[in-house]
Order: sequence, then structure tokens, then C-alpha cells
Amino acid sequence: MVRKILKISGIFFVLMFSTISSIYALSPQSSLKYEGIDVSDWQGYIDYSQVKNSGIEIVYIKSSQGRNIKDPYFEINYKNARANNLKIGFYHYMTATNIQEAEEEAMFFSSVISGKKADCKLVLDYEQFGGINNYEINLIAQAFINKVKEITKKQVILYSDLSNTESTFNSELASQVQLWIAYYENYKNLERVNSNWNSFIGVQYTDSGIVPGINGYVDRDLYTDEIFLDDNSEMEFIEIPQKKYNTETINYTVRIGDTLSSIASFYGTTVSEIANINGITNVNLIFPGQILQITTNSNNPGGETHSTGKTYYTVKRGDTLWGISIMYGTTVDDLVKWNNIQNRNLIYPGQRLILYGAYSNKYNTNNVSKNNNFDVMNFNKTARVTYIVQKWDTIGRIARRFRTCPRRIARINGITSSRQLYIGQELKIF
Repeated sequence: MVRKILKISGIFFVLMFSTISSIYALSPQSSLKYEGIDVSDWQGYIDYSQVKNSGIEIVYIKSSQGRNIKDPYFEINYKNARANNLKIGFYHYMTATNIQEAEEEAMFFSSVISGKKADCKLVLDYEQFGGINNYEINLIAQAFINKVKEITKKQVILYSDLSNTESTFNSELASQVQLWIAYYENYKNLERVNSNWNSFIGVQYTDSGIVPGINGYVDRDLYTDEIFLDDNSEMEFIEIPQKKYNTETINYTVRIGDTLSSIASFYGTTVSEIANINGITNVNLIFPGQILQITTNSNNPGGETHSTGKTYYTVKRGDTLWGISIMYGTTVDDLVKWNNIQNRNLIYPGQRLILYGAYSNKYNTNNVSKNNNFDVMNFNKTARVTYIVQKWDTIGRIARRFRTCPRRIARINGITSSRQLYIGQELKIF
């Protein structure tokens, strides 16, 4: 009788342990065997022949953001990656805060990638939520995915980090959408974590990868067979009507630290358009003092000044009110007052802010010690700039905020290992 009880108890323990293991388990859907990168305008011009020769097989290219921002390097990234026979995927960075905006973003994304050939499943990158609740977030994600599927007839997956797969995106979404997860530790540890998904088909395992042909850091990824589209035929060309905006042509004098990408982003145009207008053959080569003709767009994702004395600024990923106030030589209190902001700690990508007074390209501080998206394009290089390290920071992320080189930050601070970075540490940036 005692043996029977022990045997039954043992079976119960095994069953209970198996149940717990199935809940706390996130593993690759199949073998992770494809080396990949994901890129955007952050990387600038890429030599894809070197990328291909280094062993990279898949490249995910950022195509768009929000309802009207096309990545300035999208076309050239696609053309050169395709010419070097790399497998290609496209991703969209979403800023929607309601279903209507999500569907508009889906239409815009579909129009940007139409006529192109994708080898890999289309991706929704949804990581900034603008203060809405989880129920709304899941409805918005599903609305975007459904609309893209309807228009493109292609499969769509979700890119997310571990925390959001557990606490933000629900099990219903997880049952319908495959996952590409961002996890910067040993991905084998995911077998002991909690998530509403139980498998993934891609893992972004670092944002500090070094790949020949790319200046600076790049995100590195591993993928399974399931990342590929069932149908990788060229997508039908579609044209989604877009709202027209007033434009004007200006002369812009290149400054130290400028790139065509940063200029294009600021004036709401594209790298290829600036290159075409100015006869530039190497988009990675401009020099201080060079005069460029630029056709500006009043819907640009940076700042725009009007004759009324108002400046409009569209919030970007990583921005804070403090950082924006520094960029424009004003105060957080003024930004809050001018825009009727109820919570000064809550702004979201795509939000449009009004600023009064003339635009200033001189920073009124010698110390930048908070988390902000610094605008080097209009930065006075004689200022002294430092930064206080926050939780989850890496040198790569800090460098992207300040549009500088990670190696330069490491060099001027005497950093030789990522282990030397700690919360509260003060880094010299410029």
C-alpha cells in the first residue's frame, strides 16, 4: 500500500512538473540555423557584398514608421541586399494608439513594400504604446496584422521583447501570431521563462553586433525555417492615397556630424530624393560646407518652423520633454503649457508638439545628464555633453540616441568591456 502511494505520488509529481514546464517554456520552433541582421537608417550606407561574404543570410529591413514616414535608406537597402542574393524581410515600426491609426499604418506599410519581393514573413514592431491599456494594445496589434494580411496576402509576425510577451500581449494574440523575440542573454535560458508564447522563430540576441560592411553596431539575429514566407512571389503593386503637404525648396549647408539620413529625417524627405536632386552618387559621402538643395515636407518627422513663429516637432522613439527642451532652447514647463500636456512623463512617438519662438541650434547647457534623443545635426560641438547611464542601457543604444559612434564613447571614457557600464555612471559624449 505504501509503495502504491509512493508510486501514485511520483506520477502526480511528474505530471505536475510537466505542466509547470509547459507554462514556463519558450524555445525555438525548430533549429536556429540562419544568421541574420536587422537594419534601418541608423546603419547608414551598407556594403552588402561584405555582409554576404561574412556569412549573413537574412536581412530584415525597416521600411516605414507610423502613417507616413518611410525609412530614408529603405530603397537602397532593398536594392543592394537583393543584388547580393540575401534573403530579405521587411518590418514596420508602429506608433498607433487606436484601431483606425493601426489600419492606416498597415495601408502605408503595404504601399511602401508593394512591388517588392520578400523572402521572409512581414513583421510588426510594436513596442511603444502611448499610455493605452493592454486590451487596446492587443486590438491595435491585431487590426494592423489583419489589414496587412488582407492587402499583401502575406504572413505577418510580431517582434517583441520578453517582458511584453509575458505581460502586454495576450495568449489569444500568441495563438495566432508567430514571434520574433528580442533577448540579449543566452536564448537557451528562455526555456525557463514565462511567456504567452511557447515558441519563437527568430531571436535578436544583441544590438551591438559587428559585421563587415557596416559602420558601427548592428542588431544580430538567428532564425528558424519558419521565418520564410510560404509564398515569396513579388507583392502586387498598390498605391494608397496619401495626404498632400505643402513643400518648398531650400538650400542647406552641411555641418559637421551631418549625414544624408539625419538631414532627410529632419526635413521630411528621403536620402534617395536628396541624392537625386543634388547628383550625389555616394550617399555616404557629404562634407561640411557643401550646399544641398532640399525639397522640404511640412509633415516631416523632425522640426518645422512657420512664419507664425510656431515650430512643430514630431516626437521620435526615445524622446523626452527634457531632451526636446534642450534641443530647442526652451523649458519643460513651457512645452507642457503650450501643448496642454497632463503628464509630463508621458509623450509618444508620432505626437506633434508646438513650440513658440525662433528655433535655436545652440544648446543652453554644458551638461546633458538625462535620457534623451539628442540632435547632433543642430548641436554646437564646443559644448561639453555627458550622460548618466540608465537601466538597460548599452553603449550602442546610447550612441544611437546621440547619433555618434559607440567606439568613440568607449574610447573617450576608457571603456574596454560592456561590464564596465553601470547604472548611474557618468559618460562623456562630446
